[in-house]
Amino acid sequence: LTWSDICPPENTIEKIAEASYAEVYRITNTLGTSIIKVVRLDSPIKPQTKAQERSGLVDEEPHTDDDMLGELQISECLADIPGFVIYKERYVVKGKAPKALLETHQAFHRREKRKDPDRLQWYPSPSRYLDETKFLVVELGDAGTALEDFSITTSQQLWDIFLHTAIALARAEDLIEFEHRDLHEGNLCIRQSRPACSSTTSSASPYQFGRSGLEITILDYGLSRASDPDSSPDQIMFYDLEKDLSIFTSTHAPQCEVYRCMRSYLLKGDRCNLPPKYHTTPYSLPPTATKKKRGRRRIDWGGYYPYTNVLWLDYIYNYMVENFQGEEGELKEWEEQTRELRVHLDPGQPREVLSFGMAGEVVRFAVEAGWVGEGQL
Repeated sequence: LTWSDICPPENTIEKIAEASYAEVYRITNTLGTSIIKVVRLDSPIKPQTKAQERSGLVDEEPHTDDDMLGELQISECLADIPGFVIYKERYVVKGKAPKALLETHQAFHRREKRKDPDRLQWYPSPSRYLDETKFLVVELGDAGTALEDFSITTSQQLWDIFLHTAIALARAEDLIEFEHRDLHEGNLCIRQSRPACSSTTSSASPYQFGRSGLEITILDYGLSRASDPDSSPDQIMFYDLEKDLSIFTSTHAPQCEVYRCMRSYLLKGDRCNLPPKYHTTPYSLPPTATKKKRGRRRIDWGGYYPYTNVLWLDYIYNYMVENFQGEEGELKEWEEQTRELRVHLDPGQPREVLSFGMAGEVVRFAVEAGWVGEGQL
């Protein structure tokens, strides 16, 4: 296919996000909307111009078909689990970009620069695409607005965003031993599916969950891990994060701390956050080795470590608190109601404080606290 096939003149295209290893666009036409995730495959592009070099453009490395296979398989496994994005189709697209793609790419980066003047551009401008430049394009259902662009103004929204996310992760843990491993504010989408409950109807419900009318969707499984229960023996799908340690040494965004916490957990078997200097050398022990250096744990990103989902729930909790735009008193009341939850999420608590081990335990806590009814799960 060509870019003109993906986005003909009668369609509109808008760049809405940058995910791990991919750019994300929304395409709208008379039939509705879709999200496309665009990954550059190993193929040539034009070199950077002098101006692009001066601006500090960092080109995201191209990927092979094999790099993307695991993510596509995970998408298919998650398709029937509520709370995860609908997978539609995938295509290989080749060739130069149309004007509309270049314009929305530029508009996105102007918008992001206004929010963060120090932000770098990580993906090549479409003006550099050649006839031979190839992309894997994955078409997904439109899940709404990314959390980073959504204004949280009520405690109903705080409850539902957090609990919906925890419940979706818990379902996926139970069914396919799923870890997201990259659940920041750009990978959680919000949609108003029905009106929020009024104060009258809210008081009639004994539970905190389900009052906001919001629908939550988790997307982007580029770093994720899952098992396919329909294969024999179970097929494990994952991205080996030891291939690219820059994700653990980077400090460009708050979520980098969570990446380090994940790898620190694999290294130490404990909740800790080793600084970047401890993440510069990939673990090179061959899978067939029987010995390892004293004090070192073998890192295997194919293993199942559901505690990583807890780390991301803690991140989402903190993000919502820091970006809440409603009444301060309403936020303080919610923080007080969830104070014990927060303690057991926090990886910085002393060792004697028990931590949740997986999203399923967070949901169990919410049920026992009376926030969620068994029938709502």
